Amino acid sequence: MSFSTILFQLGSGMLKSMGIFLWTIVLSLPLGLFVSFGRMSKNNTLRNIVKVYISIMRGTPLMLQLMIVYYSPFLLFGMNIKSFRFPAIIIGFAINYAAYFAEIFRSGIESMPVGQYEAARILGYGKKQTFIKIILPQVIKRILPSVTNEVITLVKDTSLAFSLAYMEMFSIAKQIVAKESTFMPFIVAAIFYYIFNFVVATFMEQIENKLSYYR
Repeated sequence: MSFSTILFQLGSGMLKSMGIFLWTIVLSLPLGLFVSFGRMSKNNTLRNIVKVYISIMRGTPLMLQLMIVYYSPFLLFGMNIKSFRFPAIIIGFAINYAAYFAEIFRSGIESMPVGQYEAARILGYGKKQTFIKIILPQVIKRILPSVTNEVITLVKDTSLAFSLAYMEMFSIAKQIVAKESTFMPFIVAAIFYYIFNFVVATFMEQIENKLSYYR
């Protein structure tokens, strides 16, 4: 197999990896914010349920979670899961990363001084207005480095989709290596992952610089 063919096949797999990455970000960030509200809830039952969810998501392998999400419809309800592979991957990644993002959001929200809320109350802001217009923008600025670390980890974790036989870049690289007995696909895949990570890290760094307006 020629180098150009390897490059083309891995490039098509990279597009699938990027799809997993983008869908996970779009779903897990807002979900993580809502989960963080449950984590900070004054309702003990809700708070404990969310704590258990976060503990399970962070305490068990993502690969195992993907398999549970994928096979559950068949094992529990006898459903045909042939076309469920990609949705299962997105659901698994989203609920896993939402747990991590929830703790990041929680730490950012709880780090805000009480004076911020008191000042907003004096100015006549309601609770929702205070959070959206005053608290959340400052929280985003504080937690961005931690979010960046998780996002970079996500780029590499997309390779775990191979556990459900989804033909993303890592799966294709393994397949070519086994067929052609050459190490080159792994090297090319590593370069692809590095470039992807470099682009994401650079983008996140630019956002951080834009938000660091007091430097």
